[in-house]
Amino acid sequence: MFNLIKIFFNFSVFNKKIEFISCEERFENLIIDLQQEKYLAMDTEFDWRNTYFPKLSLIQIGTTKNIYLIDCLNEINLSSLQNLLNDKKIIKIFHAVRSDSTVLSTAANLRVNDCFDVQMAEKFLSEGDLKSYAKIVLKYFGLKIDKSQTNSNWLKRPFSNNQLSYAANDVRFLIEIHKKQIKALKKRNLEEKILESSKKESSLGNEELYVSRLKKLKSSEKLAKDLFLWRENKAIENNIPPSFIFKDKFFKKLLKSFQNEISKEKILKILNNENLTNDLIDTIKK
Repeated sequence: MFNLIKIFFNFSVFNKKIEFISCEERFENLIIDLQQEKYLAMDTEFDWRNTYFPKLSLIQIGTTKNIYLIDCLNEINLSSLQNLLNDKKIIKIFHAVRSDSTVLSTAANLRVNDCFDVQMAEKFLSEGDLKSYAKIVLKYFGLKIDKSQTNSNWLKRPFSNNQLSYAANDVRFLIEIHKKQIKALKKRNLEEKILESSKKESSLGNEELYVSRLKKLKSSEKLAKDLFLWRENKAIENNIPPSFIFKDKFFKKLLKSFQNEISKEKILKILNNENLTNDLIDTIKK
């Protein structure tokens, strides 16, 4: 009997219908339909290689019966999705929510608040390290899922069948994993702790990028902070990674240049741009 239940359970997960959504009207109708759901599994695909802000490509939303792949490059107004994210009656389920929260907040001005992070839940249940989505799926379903499309070009259209399958699988199992985890968490009186941890992770993702990055700055010196924020502002202005302004390995050298007698020649050698060099010197001198 147990085996029959397990087979049916796995079959229902794989039997979810997949719909690709690329027009505004269908998206708005979907938002209305999803307001009736109790669980929503969510994930994102994006490109974050040559820009300061991530480029959101796809939002995946899964229910107990369906999977929706929303094309974010097709000029769909995503703002109404905030209604679902704000709805406390709907349980939003993520794996590693801080990453998705960061992408959604910076690329689409969408804020993830109350949610359930299966990665955090698994860490508490196993009393170990954070586990990848593939490892968690393997644990609960005994299945190895293909992760070869992780670094594929998500900005290219049309998507390949492999990309669409990969994207769908990223939300396919989340609801069922959540249901299994929540039973184990309740037995250990850990449910509230996980919800608090998940909310904290999503809140960290909602922060401005420069705020979260500044927290990692080891030096508390004002000069170091000013130098760091100057680079962030220039990266924001040009929408390029901060490392394109200057690499982290040059941070200490630049700091020393300002701590001692300012050497424009040394700074110019690092920045390789006279306008940037002059701007940095003027900024730090203020």
